[in-house]
Amino acid sequence: MFFAATAVSLALMAGQISPTETMVEQQAETRDVAYEELTSGEAASAIALLEAARVENPSDPALLINLGAAYAAAGEYARAEEAYRAAIASNERYELELANGDWIDSRQAARLALLSLETRN
Repeated sequence: MFFAATAVSLALMAGQISPTETMVEQQAETRDVAYEELTSGEAASAIALLEAARVENPSDPALLINLGAAYAAAGEYARAEEAYRAAIASNERYELELANGDWIDSRQAARLALLSLETRN
């Protein structure tokens, strides 16, 4: 399980809003989370890119989840688990686009990835 490079975070509500009004602005942000490398089966390249990006963004859930996927693809399951658990524990949280186009909460995505790692055989 890995994620495309698009992440959407719910923005802050702007201005004063009455209890009957709802105003949530979504801001889309695209990031390089080694999607191309992962879909091409280039785990080592994905790990190198994601570890370098992690220096600047150590708690980015999309980065951590894809890093976990890259480590799992390389057979480094303990490091994959570490990355998934870091994504779950991250203070950052937002919606992620799955490779199939569905959207999911980053913590839920990390939990699913961890579960798939734990049940592999």
